[in-house]
Amino acid sequence: MHEALNFISNYGYLALFLLLACGIVGIPVPDETLMLTVGGLSAHGHHFTYMNVLIVSFLGSMTGMMISYLVGRHVGSGLLQRYGKWIHLTPDRLAKTELWFHKYGGLSIIFGYFIPGIRHVTCYLAGVTRVRFVKYLGFASIGALVWCFVFVTIGRFVGSNWTVIHGFVKRNIAHSITIVALIVVIIVIILMSRRKKAV
Repeated sequence: MHEALNFISNYGYLALFLLLACGIVGIPVPDETLMLTVGGLSAHGHHFTYMNVLIVSFLGSMTGMMISYLVGRHVGSGLLQRYGKWIHLTPDRLAKTELWFHKYGGLSIIFGYFIPGIRHVTCYLAGVTRVRFVKYLGFASIGALVWCFVFVTIGRFVGSNWTVIHGFVKRNIAHSITIVALIVVIIVIILMSRRKKAV
C-alpha cells in the first residue's frame, strides 16, 4: 500500500487510474483501501477533488473490466486454467466463480465488485461465456459506478469528519474496543457456521 500511495503522490490521477485498472485485471492492488484513502485526501484538497476522484476511479475500473472481458473472450477458459495463476486466477477460484456466475448472471458482474477475488474473475468469465458486449458493458458500468461511489464517498466522509471521529474514539476507547471485538466475534461465528454447512 505504501508503494501505491507514493505512486499516487507522484503521478496523481494517472496513477489512480492505472492502479485501479491493474487491480481489476488481477494484479494485487488494494483497490478499496486506495479509493478510501484518495477519497479522504479529497476532503482536504490534497490535489484531489471528490468528483475527479470518482470519475477517474470509475474510468480505471471500467478499463480493467474491459481488458479482462476481452482477454476472456479471445483467450478462452483453456489458457486461463493454465496461466491464470499468474494473475491469481487459480483453477479452484475459476470453478467456484463460474458456478456463482451462472447462478446469478448479470447481477454477479454488479455485486462481484464488492467481493475480492470474485470481481477479478467474473469479467474474464463474461468474456469466456461470450456475454453480449453491450449487456456486459451495462452491468459492468452499474457495478463500477456503485463500487467507486461507495468507497470514495466513505473515504471522503471519514476525511471530512476525522477530528470528530478521532475525538469520539478517544473519549470512548473502551466502548470502541468492545464494539470492534463484537464485530470480529460475529464475523468469526458466521464464517465458522458457513464452513460447517459446507462440510
